[in-house]
Amino acid sequence: MTPFASAIEEGLVGGRLWLYSNYNCNLACTYCLTESAPDAARRMLDRSLISKIAAGAVAEGFTSFGVTGGEPFMRPDIVEILLELESHLPVLVLSNATLFSGRVLDDVRRLAGKRIALQISLDSASPRENDEMRAQDNFEKVVTAIPKLVEMGIHVRIATTGGDRTADEDAALCALHRSFGITDDDHVVRPIVHRGRAASNEMGVVATAHDLPAELTVTADGAFWTPFGPTVRNGRLDTDMLLARTTFPLEVSIAAMLEVAGAKPAGGDSLLNIR
Repeated sequence: MTPFASAIEEGLVGGRLWLYSNYNCNLACTYCLTESAPDAARRMLDRSLISKIAAGAVAEGFTSFGVTGGEPFMRPDIVEILLELESHLPVLVLSNATLFSGRVLDDVRRLAGKRIALQISLDSASPRENDEMRAQDNFEKVVTAIPKLVEMGIHVRIATTGGDRTADEDAALCALHRSFGITDDDHVVRPIVHRGRAASNEMGVVATAHDLPAELTVTADGAFWTPFGPTVRNGRLDTDMLLARTTFPLEVSIAAMLEVAGAKPAGGDSLLNIR
């Protein structure tokens, strides 16, 4: 067993390796951690590098992959990347689900039956309230896409960000996702984190590294302590949770992460219900 696998077993770090596939997005949500937008720099992880990282992750004892952005499905090769990752370990990919039509939807069909979960953002059962945070007509696009994905046999999860809903609003949202056949176990509710565009808009809870999930995260800019670490504010990358500028080999960032994990205070596990 590798030192990292032992740390996973002891609960010091998480077993999921996150990859920021790209930073550009077709939306510009008010609480976006990375200031992603249609005109944002792509800053993509090269596909050949992802392949090397994936093989290294298996050797080190990681248990799954996470893929996020930006919007991963802005990349024309993302389905191929997801299928390659899944050939090694289970995959969770985050998406706004607004691009799932035509050729993209046909390509996504190839994910059916694979160890790939698609986690889709949906913040409210009210179109107005959901779209206010995300984009006009976002709600309609998402609720149109989800049943198609479920019918294809793709594992769909729902991620709800923000915590100002009433009990009735929460109940309406849960009723909505259950109507799609998505169980409560596949509904993630998490707070807005005060980083990136959310910080610029004075939104969210302030979180330190020890409040956030300890899951090694690789981007085009380096390796970070958590997927909530490589955030962007006013066009500048936050480096307070940067572990290493080296993205490969993984041994460099793993060594840095284990050093930080060893200094975690007692009880310093994730406190913000982020998964």
